[in-house]
Amino acid sequence: MTVRRLALFAALPLLATAACGDDAPEPRVVEASAPGSEAATRLRQSIETATFSPPAAAQTPGAAPSAPSGETAAPAGGDAAEPALARETKPDPAVVRAQILLDRTRFSPGIVDGLGGENTRQAIAAFEEAHDLPVDGALDAAVFERLAAGDGRPVLADYTITEADAAGPFIGAVPEDVEAMARLETVGYADAREALAEKFHMSEALLDALNPGVDFGRAGQRIVVAATGPSGLQGEVARIVVDKDESSVRAFDADGQLLAFYPATIGSGETPSPSGRHTVRAIAPEPNYTYDPSRVSYGDGGGKVVVPAGPNNPVGSVWIDLSRDTYGIHGTPAPAEIGKTVSSGCVRLTNWDAEQLASAVKAGVEVRFL
Repeated sequence: MTVRRLALFAALPLLATAACGDDAPEPRVVEASAPGSEAATRLRQSIETATFSPPAAAQTPGAAPSAPSGETAAPAGGDAAEPALARETKPDPAVVRAQILLDRTRFSPGIVDGLGGENTRQAIAAFEEAHDLPVDGALDAAVFERLAAGDGRPVLADYTITEADAAGPFIGAVPEDVEAMARLETVGYADAREALAEKFHMSEALLDALNPGVDFGRAGQRIVVAATGPSGLQGEVARIVVDKDESSVRAFDADGQLLAFYPATIGSGETPSPSGRHTVRAIAPEPNYTYDPSRVSYGDGGGKVVVPAGPNNPVGSVWIDLSRDTYGIHGTPAPAEIGKTVSSGCVRLTNWDAEQLASAVKAGVEVRFL
């Protein structure tokens, strides 16, 4: 992996879908509904008021717990083995609210999609552990009460698309082949819709549901977005723990206090991530990507290829270089796939989580792989 201003080599499979965005200006949080269809207005209202509702009748022993209130019955913590395409695709308002509140408290659920799943379950479990709640990863009344007690602000916001948002550069369909990527000036977003979704940590489907019929490429258009938290961490990272079994990353300060939890994509049995203790060697924002078959054990051979920087670059928007040569913690062009696939050894986060972590990390920070 060659990274701008550094000579590094990455190790990961090549993907091409959604991407990362620059830090967003703080959106204006308001109570009133933004323009849109009646269904979108109802969805916004149901997200803002969603909470946990106990079942009307007693649960059958051994039955699955009741879902939070909302328009669907999708559970907050789905089956990790369930195929993504087979899951409910309609966002659950309660899950959306919980995911945004978790994002604000730095227990990242990954992408905010209202569908739940393993990443959300793990974020809830980490939140429960940190707040001395029974740890089961379930979105229940106790979790909702603790999340809401810490932050009573609306979880959605009105945002006006800026000239910069609409300007791009956008590249249309993102090439899947690194040689085709290498011919681009930048591996940018496909379009403004993709850029805005990632800017606010959302799936494009949820962005569409809240803003039906909107032209996301038109500056001045007012849209509804997730009101996510600050981009930085409240403290300096002294130690990073990568849990390979859990597919997660935790960041701690010098006193051992947990600063953040992130879902992650980690190596497989054939292309494992490192083990033991390593250190951060350097940080490279907006990295380029070099595939050099003489330095890595994956890929189909061929010649050396340098892919320019850009949010759909194979290593995303930031690279945290590790003392183990060719390995790092980095972003991804496919935030919806975090925790659902494997890498070729590196640790992959959503771009916004990788950027948040990188903002509080310096050379020499310990990285422990469990």
